[in-house]
Amino acid sequence: MITPDAGAAPAATATRYDASSIVVLSDLEAVRRNPGMYVGSSGGEGVHHLAFELLDNAVDEFAAGHGTAVEVVLHADGALSVRDDGRGIPVDPHPATGGPTAEVLLTTLHSGGKFNGDVYRTSAGLHGVGLAAVNALSAWLRLDVWRDGGHFHQSFRQGVADGPAQQAAAGPDHGTRITFLPDFTVMAATPFAPDVLLPRLEEIAFLNPGLTVTFRDDRDGRTETLRGSGGVRALLMHRYAAATTVHAEPVEIAREDGDLLLTAAVRWTEAYTEGISAFVNTIRTAAGGAHVDGLRTGLVAAVNQHIARHGLTDRATADRITAMDVLEGLTAAVAIRMERPEFDGQTKQRLQSERVNRFVAEAVEQATLRRFADDPELARAVVNRILDSTRARSAARLAGRTARFQRRAVDIDYSVYQRQFGIRSQNWHDSCSWLTDAELLGRHAALCEVPAGARMLDVCCGSGVVGDAFRGKVGEMIGLDITPEMVRLASQRLDRVYQGTVYDLPFDDASFDLVVNREVLHLLPQPERPLAEIYRVLRPGGQFIVGQIMPYGDEDAFWMFRIFKKKQPLLAQMFREEDFRRLLLGAGFTGLRTDEYFLWESIDRWIDTHETTPTHRRQIYRLFYDAPAQVRAVHPFEVAADGSVRDRWRWCVYSLRKPLA
Repeated sequence: MITPDAGAAPAATATRYDASSIVVLSDLEAVRRNPGMYVGSSGGEGVHHLAFELLDNAVDEFAAGHGTAVEVVLHADGALSVRDDGRGIPVDPHPATGGPTAEVLLTTLHSGGKFNGDVYRTSAGLHGVGLAAVNALSAWLRLDVWRDGGHFHQSFRQGVADGPAQQAAAGPDHGTRITFLPDFTVMAATPFAPDVLLPRLEEIAFLNPGLTVTFRDDRDGRTETLRGSGGVRALLMHRYAAATTVHAEPVEIAREDGDLLLTAAVRWTEAYTEGISAFVNTIRTAAGGAHVDGLRTGLVAAVNQHIARHGLTDRATADRITAMDVLEGLTAAVAIRMERPEFDGQTKQRLQSERVNRFVAEAVEQATLRRFADDPELARAVVNRILDSTRARSAARLAGRTARFQRRAVDIDYSVYQRQFGIRSQNWHDSCSWLTDAELLGRHAALCEVPAGARMLDVCCGSGVVGDAFRGKVGEMIGLDITPEMVRLASQRLDRVYQGTVYDLPFDDASFDLVVNREVLHLLPQPERPLAEIYRVLRPGGQFIVGQIMPYGDEDAFWMFRIFKKKQPLLAQMFREEDFRRLLLGAGFTGLRTDEYFLWESIDRWIDTHETTPTHRRQIYRLFYDAPAQVRAVHPFEVAADGSVRDRWRWCVYSLRKPLA
């Protein structure tokens, strides 16, 4: 219900809004206004996508049974050309427009020969957008077509033809060559990079046996000739040649049903993350989709069936094997050929065709079970790898389940923490700006229930922002951290800051009315010991306020552990909420209260720290892109068209008391 006092409406603008306000853009003008809608982004990824659109068209000719070669050339002036020896784009007048068909294809969106399925049955192109989008986003483009005994050529600038097509002397060649220079007034000035192009050319060669793919870089004279054989199996072996494998030979899957053709190869490694290369009609689907979901589902079902049939679980792991355990260290290549695939958009990052999911899952489950039955040694190696993953996950989850701390030796290398946080303190707020969210800090302070003159300790205080949130609610604000750099930084906010460790607090028993802490205990081995120290320095009746990021449930707990471990190598455990509560109460605290706060966070910013290596950053993105369905069902996050990620962290802030007696 809208009430008069619901809030003031925005002030009306003076601009007229009528029929004359409506702007109708031409096809290519719309592309130039918003390149991201057509090629994913206006940045370097979008620039390379232009080349991939041309490559896909060239490969479609081979897949349709015409031509045997594709050539990609990087020219000295920064332009790129793609040539095939297929039939050549038609150049005769188009019956609907009367203009040359090639010009229609280059200047009109949603025009092409792939809509009715007669000319190309399992093509990469679907929307009739790619070629026109490349033309629209080019500073200039030159088309050369050899067919019907003639050589036809035409030039374009920013999508507009310089003039009519010209015909040169007749020749025996046939095929198409398109040469273009991206228009850097609408696209990022990113030169074409061989390191980006060659992996895609390798994929094309492996997935299309019989096709010769040639690459030449006129800028430095580099040439590569790629002739793949062996399909997805060979691609998998090549891509993960350096991996430490669990079994030598991949499990191969092949099935055909009507227009659906599946080929896949899977192999487990000792790596921490999974690596799946997925394709539809040789298009790389970077964000996965129905075929990847089906692959995962089929593998999980097969492994669980095999384990159950042979009684391979033990008391420690029974009924706890999850999809994450099965998929850890998995490498796979999966390729689907089909008519009329449904994608999430023009850039074809994710396959949406639901019928593929069930088809792939059934094929993978049956083929994997057969392979396990035929090769018991392989099955044993895979199952042992999965059980190891289960035990590691359980160990991480159970790390906080100890009861009240009993003194014992603990082997902790404090120098590791000192080095890492000493470096980070040099740009603490640049690298940890996500820590300063005002509302989250306010949630901590809102739980404060101590006298106004109380003495507060901020343990592992970092920059002192958590302790500073209690300003005005307490009397004296003391901090403690492990490095002199952090001590200096926190001293700008707190009254006094000491150097020391939370395992051996340099304070007398019952010294503080309030202790505060946030997002530290998961970094510490044996977290019950620092909790015992916090308990010790609190006065009877004193308050402990601690904040911690929590998984949404069992489904995403270990997925989050993997992400956090990549971001922060010092991570010791990923607490589930029930485990964390048990840890806090096991330390002797009572009167537990919780405030839950959801915070959308840019993962780009979160991982922009010195301790997160470039390789780990890429792996973190991949964990988001390839998150299993059960994780997506409980854990909200967003992947933008440019590949950036926003995650909704679940923060829990706890208030506890040290008993009076």
